[in-house]
Amino acid sequence: MTSVRCLLAVLALSGCASPKPMPSLTGNALQRSSAALGSGSALDFTVRRYPGGEPFSLASERGNVVLLDVWATWCEPCRDSLPMYQDLAKHYAARGLKAYALNVDEDTRGIAAFLKETKVDPAVIPVLLDAGANVADSVLHLKGMPTSLLIDRRGQVRFVHEGFNEDDLARSQQEIETLLQEEVPRDR
Repeated sequence: MTSVRCLLAVLALSGCASPKPMPSLTGNALQRSSAALGSGSALDFTVRRYPGGEPFSLASERGNVVLLDVWATWCEPCRDSLPMYQDLAKHYAARGLKAYALNVDEDTRGIAAFLKETKVDPAVIPVLLDAGANVADSVLHLKGMPTSLLIDRRGQVRFVHEGFNEDDLARSQQEIETLLQEEVPRDR
Protein backbone atom coordinates (compact mmCIF):
# COMPACT_ATOMS: atom_id res chain seq x y z
CA MET A 1 0.00 0.00 0.00
CA THR A 2 2.90 2.35 0.78
CA SER A 3 4.33 1.90 -2.73
CA VAL A 4 0.95 2.84 -4.24
CA ARG A 5 0.85 6.01 -2.14
CA CYS A 6 4.41 6.87 -3.19
CA LEU A 7 3.51 6.34 -6.85
CA LEU A 8 0.45 8.57 -6.51
CA ALA A 9 2.53 11.25 -4.80
CA VAL A 10 5.14 11.15 -7.60
CA LEU A 11 2.42 11.36 -10.25
CA ALA A 12 0.74 14.28 -8.49
CA LEU A 13 4.01 16.16 -8.17
CA SER A 14 4.86 15.55 -11.83
CA GLY A 15 1.49 16.92 -12.96
CA CYS A 16 0.30 13.63 -14.40
CA ALA A 17 -2.45 13.07 -11.88
CA SER A 18 -5.52 15.05 -11.00
CA PRO A 19 -5.72 16.66 -7.58
CA LYS A 20 -9.15 15.07 -7.23
CA PRO A 21 -10.61 11.97 -8.83
CA MET A 22 -10.67 12.27 -12.59
CA PRO A 23 -13.98 11.91 -14.40
CA SER A 24 -14.47 8.41 -15.75
CA LEU A 25 -12.80 8.81 -19.17
CA THR A 26 -11.98 5.11 -18.91
CA GLY A 27 -12.28 1.79 -20.63
CA ASN A 28 -12.27 1.09 -24.34
CA ALA A 29 -14.26 4.25 -24.96
CA LEU A 30 -11.75 5.83 -27.33
CA GLN A 31 -11.98 2.91 -29.74
CA ARG A 32 -15.78 3.00 -29.58
CA SER A 33 -15.68 6.77 -29.94
CA SER A 34 -13.47 6.68 -33.02
CA ALA A 35 -15.73 4.15 -34.68
CA ALA A 36 -18.96 5.84 -33.66
CA LEU A 37 -17.75 9.35 -34.42
CA GLY A 38 -16.55 8.27 -37.84
CA SER A 39 -19.91 6.68 -38.64
CA GLY A 40 -21.08 9.43 -40.96
CA SER A 41 -23.01 11.54 -38.49
CA ALA A 42 -21.76 15.02 -37.65
CA LEU A 43 -20.50 15.64 -34.15
CA ASP A 44 -22.35 18.28 -32.20
CA PHE A 45 -22.49 19.48 -28.63
CA THR A 46 -23.05 22.77 -26.84
CA VAL A 47 -20.80 24.09 -24.07
CA ARG A 48 -19.94 27.48 -22.59
CA ARG A 49 -17.13 29.79 -23.67
CA TYR A 50 -14.50 30.98 -21.22
CA PRO A 51 -14.53 33.44 -19.53
CA GLY A 52 -17.95 34.95 -20.31
CA GLY A 53 -20.04 31.79 -20.35
CA GLU A 54 -21.67 32.41 -23.75
CA PRO A 55 -23.00 29.23 -25.38
CA PHE A 56 -20.96 27.59 -28.14
CA SER A 57 -22.28 24.91 -30.48
CA LEU A 58 -19.80 22.89 -32.51
CA ALA A 59 -22.33 22.88 -35.36
CA SER A 60 -21.59 26.59 -35.84
CA GLU A 61 -18.22 25.62 -37.33
CA ARG A 62 -19.56 23.52 -40.22
CA GLY A 63 -17.56 24.44 -43.31
CA ASN A 64 -14.35 24.79 -41.30
CA VAL A 65 -11.83 22.18 -40.26
CA VAL A 66 -11.78 22.06 -36.45
CA LEU A 67 -8.96 21.05 -34.14
CA LEU A 68 -10.50 20.29 -30.74
CA ASP A 69 -8.02 19.75 -27.93
CA VAL A 70 -9.39 18.35 -24.66
CA TRP A 71 -7.27 19.44 -21.71
CA ALA A 72 -7.09 20.25 -18.00
CA THR A 73 -4.98 22.64 -15.94
CA TRP A 74 -3.42 19.75 -14.00
CA CYS A 75 -2.37 17.93 -17.20
CA GLU A 76 1.38 18.42 -17.69
CA PRO A 77 1.47 17.38 -21.40
CA CYS A 78 -1.26 19.99 -22.02
CA ARG A 79 1.33 22.66 -21.21
CA ASP A 80 3.21 21.57 -24.34
CA SER A 81 0.29 20.74 -26.63
CA LEU A 82 -1.84 23.89 -26.33
CA PRO A 83 0.91 26.36 -27.40
CA MET A 84 1.73 24.14 -30.39
CA TYR A 85 -1.91 23.86 -31.39
CA GLN A 86 -2.12 27.63 -31.08
CA ASP A 87 0.74 27.89 -33.60
CA LEU A 88 -1.15 25.57 -35.97
CA ALA A 89 -4.29 27.68 -35.52
CA LYS A 90 -2.38 30.83 -36.49
CA HIS A 91 -0.71 29.15 -39.45
CA TYR A 92 -3.86 27.65 -40.95
CA ALA A 93 -6.54 30.18 -39.93
CA ALA A 94 -6.71 31.83 -43.35
CA ARG A 95 -7.34 28.41 -44.95
CA GLY A 96 -10.26 27.50 -42.68
CA LEU A 97 -8.83 25.84 -39.55
CA LYS A 98 -10.50 26.71 -36.25
CA ALA A 99 -8.93 25.47 -33.03
CA TYR A 100 -10.66 25.16 -29.68
CA ALA A 101 -9.39 24.12 -26.26
CA LEU A 102 -12.06 22.14 -24.38
CA ASN A 103 -11.24 22.36 -20.65
CA VAL A 104 -12.63 19.66 -18.36
CA ASP A 105 -11.76 21.17 -14.95
CA GLU A 106 -14.66 21.39 -12.50
CA ASP A 107 -13.08 24.50 -10.98
CA THR A 108 -12.23 27.07 -13.66
CA ARG A 109 -10.23 29.38 -11.39
CA GLY A 110 -6.90 27.93 -12.58
CA ILE A 111 -7.52 28.53 -16.28
CA ALA A 112 -6.32 32.16 -16.42
CA ALA A 113 -3.01 31.34 -14.73
CA PHE A 114 -2.52 28.30 -16.98
CA LEU A 115 -3.11 30.38 -20.13
CA LYS A 116 -0.74 33.08 -18.91
CA GLU A 117 2.03 30.59 -18.03
CA THR A 118 1.76 28.79 -21.37
CA LYS A 119 1.27 32.01 -23.38
CA VAL A 120 -1.92 30.67 -24.93
CA ASP A 121 -4.14 33.43 -26.30
CA PRO A 122 -7.88 32.68 -26.06
CA ALA A 123 -8.40 35.00 -29.04
CA VAL A 124 -6.40 32.51 -31.16
CA ILE A 125 -7.52 29.26 -29.55
CA PRO A 126 -10.77 29.92 -27.66
CA VAL A 127 -11.32 28.02 -24.43
CA LEU A 128 -14.55 26.07 -24.04
CA LEU A 129 -15.81 24.81 -20.68
CA ASP A 130 -16.82 21.21 -20.08
CA ALA A 131 -17.03 21.24 -16.28
CA GLY A 132 -16.73 17.74 -14.94
CA ALA A 133 -15.90 16.31 -18.40
CA ASN A 134 -19.56 15.70 -19.29
CA VAL A 135 -19.00 16.16 -23.05
CA ALA A 136 -15.58 14.49 -22.99
CA ASP A 137 -17.05 11.47 -21.27
CA SER A 138 -20.62 11.18 -22.58
CA VAL A 139 -20.27 12.54 -26.12
CA LEU A 140 -16.62 12.04 -27.06
CA HIS A 141 -16.06 8.95 -24.86
CA LEU A 142 -12.43 9.92 -24.20
CA LYS A 143 -10.23 8.01 -21.81
CA GLY A 144 -7.32 10.38 -21.24
CA MET A 145 -5.80 13.79 -21.74
CA PRO A 146 -4.74 15.54 -23.66
CA THR A 147 -6.77 14.17 -26.55
CA SER A 148 -7.10 16.05 -29.80
CA LEU A 149 -9.73 15.53 -32.47
CA LEU A 150 -9.59 16.72 -36.05
CA ILE A 151 -13.05 17.33 -37.41
CA ASP A 152 -13.72 17.79 -41.12
CA ARG A 153 -15.80 20.49 -42.81
CA ARG A 154 -18.96 18.34 -42.52
CA GLY A 155 -18.52 17.98 -38.76
CA GLN A 156 -17.27 14.39 -38.80
CA VAL A 157 -14.38 13.34 -36.56
CA ARG A 158 -11.65 12.07 -38.85
CA PHE A 159 -8.61 11.77 -36.56
CA VAL A 160 -8.29 11.21 -32.81
CA HIS A 161 -4.96 11.46 -31.00
CA GLU A 162 -4.64 10.50 -27.36
CA GLY A 163 -1.71 11.98 -25.50
CA PHE A 164 0.79 14.40 -26.92
CA ASN A 165 4.26 13.97 -28.31
CA GLU A 166 6.03 16.76 -30.20
CA ASP A 167 7.18 14.16 -32.73
CA ASP A 168 3.51 13.57 -33.68
CA LEU A 169 3.03 17.22 -34.63
CA ALA A 170 4.13 16.58 -38.23
CA ARG A 171 1.46 13.85 -38.54
CA SER A 172 -1.20 16.22 -37.23
CA GLN A 173 -0.05 18.90 -39.64
CA GLN A 174 -0.35 16.47 -42.57
CA GLU A 175 -3.85 15.46 -41.44
CA ILE A 176 -4.85 19.13 -41.23
CA GLU A 177 -3.49 19.69 -44.75
CA THR A 178 -5.53 16.73 -46.00
CA LEU A 179 -8.74 18.01 -44.43
CA LEU A 180 -8.18 21.58 -45.64
CA GLN A 181 -7.82 20.35 -49.22
CA GLU A 182 -11.26 18.76 -49.15
CA GLU A 183 -14.11 20.73 -50.66
CA VAL A 184 -16.35 22.88 -48.53
CA PRO A 185 -19.75 21.13 -48.36
CA ARG A 186 -22.51 22.94 -50.28
CA ASP A 187 -25.17 22.06 -47.72
CA ARG A 188 -23.54 23.84 -44.79
